[in-house]
Amino acid sequence: MSAATGATLRRLAGALREQGGLLAEALRDVGEPVVPDGDPALGAIAATGPRSACHTDEVAFVIEAIREGYLLHYGAGRLLRDDDRDLLLLAGDHLYALGLARLAALGDLDAVAELADVISLGAQARAEGRPDLADAAWEAGVAAVGWGADGALRAAKDAARAGAPDAPEALRAAARRLRGDVAPVR
Repeated sequence: MSAATGATLRRLAGALREQGGLLAEALRDVGEPVVPDGDPALGAIAATGPRSACHTDEVAFVIEAIREGYLLHYGAGRLLRDDDRDLLLLAGDHLYALGLARLAALGDLDAVAELADVISLGAQARAEGRPDLADAAWEAGVAAVGWGADGALRAAKDAARAGAPDAPEALRAAARRLRGDVAPVR
């Protein structure tokens, strides 16, 4: 786990503690979040983009809150004990809403739309048994939040919604282009 992701997850746990109630009681007792090897540090990536320049910590928080909600829906989260599956699903919904509300409060409605697409495409991908598509949707959504979307990303998302078999690679290629990892296709 990157130091930035650990710090962001500790902030998220602190926010849940401050809210009190069942989610605060369900937080793991350990001092560090349980983060699997290979965690993609998505919040830190989005925070490095130029669109996030004035709100780096808040963008990282939002991404990790929504990511935690996603993980709670489809597997194991990083912050909460997993002894009550129903509570974890509700916690996932709560974290989706928390992240989107905080992003909307920043006034970045384009980023809200991008993360809503990530949630939607992730759900579709999981229902289709395509976790690679879900991972690619996260990669592309994070790039769009940090750098802004373009026509190639919109086309890749349309292809994913239509079930195109090459959609994961199209989403990843769009994300790389947005981040400047490769030259734009002409």
